[in-house]
Amino acid sequence: MIALPNITTSKIAIKLKPATEILVKKGHPWVFENSILKKNKEGTSGDLAVIFDSKSNKFLACGFYDPNSPIRIKILQANKPATINAEWFSKKIEEAYLKRIPLLQTDTNSYRLIYGENDHLPSMVADVYDNVLVIKLYASFWFGYLKDILPKLIEISKVDTTVLRLSRNVQKEKNEFNFKDGQVLDGTLDKEVIVFKEHGVLFSANVIHGHKTGYFLDHRANRKKVGEMAKGKTVLDVFSYAGGFSVHALAGGAKTVTSLDISKPALEIAKSNAKLNDFPGKHAVIAGDAFDELQKLANQKITFDIVVIDPPSFAKSASEVDKALASYKKLTNLGLKLVGKKGILVLASCSSRITSDTFFDLVENILQKNRIRYTIKEKTLHDIDHPIGFKEGAYLKCIYVEID
Repeated sequence: MIALPNITTSKIAIKLKPATEILVKKGHPWVFENSILKKNKEGTSGDLAVIFDSKSNKFLACGFYDPNSPIRIKILQANKPATINAEWFSKKIEEAYLKRIPLLQTDTNSYRLIYGENDHLPSMVADVYDNVLVIKLYASFWFGYLKDILPKLIEISKVDTTVLRLSRNVQKEKNEFNFKDGQVLDGTLDKEVIVFKEHGVLFSANVIHGHKTGYFLDHRANRKKVGEMAKGKTVLDVFSYAGGFSVHALAGGAKTVTSLDISKPALEIAKSNAKLNDFPGKHAVIAGDAFDELQKLANQKITFDIVVIDPPSFAKSASEVDKALASYKKLTNLGLKLVGKKGILVLASCSSRITSDTFFDLVENILQKNRIRYTIKEKTLHDIDHPIGFKEGAYLKCIYVEID
């Protein structure tokens, strides 16, 4: 393990506005800058903000102070005092690991060990790919605490190598400790592309240069479901990226699978991921804008037994919600034109600003407006390694519609 710095941090005494105080008492992990009523001094990244009840002056909560974010305090512990040290972090990591045990009893060696605020470790994710752990930091306040968390993360995940990834915002900040995106913190990394298993199906993740930590683990359960439905079927995987749904469908015995994505490099990864597995079917790719390519397929009256539409987040801010809803409507209508009789349309959203109820209602409203006879086979949310600890922590939803 590389030598990790001992970074000196201090404590800041904070009092909050009444409405925010109530939210913190209820367990919400965010305190915005404009919710702070008063503080005894200015803080730096990684300082521990200790929040006191405005009436009793007793401990209310403590969390990381982040001057680089409008979410000024990320709560670690609320309502009951605690010493935030290596022992405290170790307990949180153990609690997170225990939640994942049912997943690890399947034929899977890739999982999210830490999911930020939802595991009481805000602005950090830790993903395991076979024997490699990838820690991604979304705030620089973690730099001072890596020495406290890293040994336990390595011990509990039993990995040989640990890689550090930094969000774009963190990379832009001044970093006197010389932490770098893609830095190996422990062990050695012979190849940056790691092959891992997801319910018996092989995939690869580039842990140095890949998106996020190298792959998107959140749709694992949905990919498995599609694979189990795919035997002898024709499948269209829209916004396929690295071929998650496509590869599961092929491994499940699909007759043909078509991966559609705007990114040619992503489609090359999808093809190489498919080749890691044995399958009897054919794999085709279409490079292009999803909306345009779906319309072309509809114009040609081409249909599929299963159509999966899993777009990226369309609403990263509140101002984009209406536009996002319009995009989901358009994709649902296009998808309906491409699903054959008795076929399955799988629609997903990863926009956290659009609730599951809103998304599911939107899909059903379109089905009813089109006077389509249908059966909702299933609605799903997060997989077990992406627990939902607070409202904003929920983002993924997926609906399976059988066209009667």
